[in-house]
Amino acid sequence: MRTADEATRKRILNRLKRARGQLDAVINAVETDGSCREVVTQLAAVSTALDRAGFAIVSTAMQYCIADPQKASEEEDGLSVEELEKLFLSLS
Repeated sequence: MRTADEATRKRILNRLKRARGQLDAVINAVETDGSCREVVTQLAAVSTALDRAGFAIVSTAMQYCIADPQKASEEEDGLSVEELEKLFLSLS
């Protein structure tokens, strides 16, 4: 994430913070014997927020990695396009 511009970084952080808030709501609903509907709805929201943040993180890295593979490898701990592909596929 060292290479993400400030707007992208802010967007990703907002999604992750939203997911954290929704996860807190899931935990609270489980702890207080919330309804199944409430728990599942909040859980779905957490999952969606994490998926979107993950996509933003991977797509940003892919853009950087493809634009300058040598520089990306040097600055991102040896990350190659092939490794990035594996990371992306691990999200599914």
